[in-house]
Amino acid sequence: MDFSTLVGMILALILIVWGIGPAKLLNFWDPQSIAIVLGGTIAAVIASYPLRILKEVPKHFLVLTRGKQYNIPKLVDQMVDLAMLARQSGLLALEEKAEEIKDPFFKQSVLKIVDANDPDKVREMLEKEMDDMMARHDEAAGIYEKASAYAPAFGMIGTLVGLINMLKGMNFDGGGASTLGQDMGVALITTFYGSGLANIFFQPIAKKLRIRQSEEELYCATVIEGVMAIQAGENPKFLREHLLSCMKQSQQKKLLAKAESQPAGGGE
Repeated sequence: MDFSTLVGMILALILIVWGIGPAKLLNFWDPQSIAIVLGGTIAAVIASYPLRILKEVPKHFLVLTRGKQYNIPKLVDQMVDLAMLARQSGLLALEEKAEEIKDPFFKQSVLKIVDANDPDKVREMLEKEMDDMMARHDEAAGIYEKASAYAPAFGMIGTLVGLINMLKGMNFDGGGASTLGQDMGVALITTFYGSGLANIFFQPIAKKLRIRQSEEELYCATVIEGVMAIQAGENPKFLREHLLSCMKQSQQKKLLAKAESQPAGGGE
């Protein structure tokens, strides 16, 4: 499990509370400001996206805490094992192995080359499937990126509301002085709420979803390159080096050293 996003949010809130001072927290409680900023942001997000995207929001929080799901070194080992099997027994021998693969994209990719489809067509189909997945992830992260833009905007709207009420209440005989502080408080607190929502919650969530998207994209790209190389009959040793080429140099050296000591390339 990965609780770094949650820990970061809680830490930010604790530091802000400490900076304000617990005794003064009530000065920052304003239901009208919450209604303008939080309510307005949620309403704008709802207006921006169809229901089919919004109903996926609960799943996004599972993605934030599930930890790193894709083990590229283990995938490379699996690919090398499949390449060795294909060279020894042919592509049809991979069909039984494919049934043991849990990841749907990896499994379907292997089955496509087992069916002896045209390599160019296989690559096109797999890349199209990967692009569709990335487009769905773009939509997910886009919700929070939009929210991080809407929140400060509604904070500014609240600021204008407070200033307008303050100016309307002012007159020469001082009759509006009783609401002057309240109106000015709304004007400033809404800006505070808008900035806080954007930078403590929405931006970190969007960034973590983008990181998870990059991890899955690398995984899918590695699968595609691996199965295409297996279909082409590439040497397992060269396949390992090819798939590791996109990883950090330190990781490459470690994994290649392991491969030399264990040429069979068993999974981790």
